[in-house]
Amino acid sequence: MTDISGGLQGKPTSASRTTLSHIMTGNDTNLLGTVHGGVIMKLVDDAAGAVAGRHSGGPAVTASMDEMVFLEPVRVGDLVHVKAQCNWTGRSSMEIGVRVLAERWNESTPATQVGSAYLVFAAVDADGRPRMVPPVVPETDKDKRRYQEAMIRRTHRLARRRAIKELRERRVAEGLDD
Repeated sequence: MTDISGGLQGKPTSASRTTLSHIMTGNDTNLLGTVHGGVIMKLVDDAAGAVAGRHSGGPAVTASMDEMVFLEPVRVGDLVHVKAQCNWTGRSSMEIGVRVLAERWNESTPATQVGSAYLVFAAVDADGRPRMVPPVVPETDKDKRRYQEAMIRRTHRLARRRAIKELRERRVAEGLDD
């Protein structure tokens, strides 16, 4: 197995885990009167970016977002909690897993999960070039499961990209696309 960490010391999952909380207001709503999915997606990207920056020790940019799932609508007055952690690391990339929970701001009922997403961030240097990231060290059984699932998602992402590239090249070679 090749060492892709460049000798960087690993960081435990808990070192960069974060929660971002925000009360949803009327400015956040869509035409249906619920919180716009794009508002939730921005919160997800913000929380994931904080985790990626913490884990990598510097700037990191969003490379992709996988499986943004909305499970329940979020309403005005909901207190939204966006919980993010680094699930997996490569040479310069990191998969950040995000859970979105919502609770009524004025009730004592437990928060319910309303969404989830997986984002890939690339650590970059001052010139915007990829830089090495420390390996993530899963601490709990859940962290280990998330790490394994992240490797599966990575394999699928790379296979999908390769298949699409091959299809496009084949279509160009056949004169079907220009």
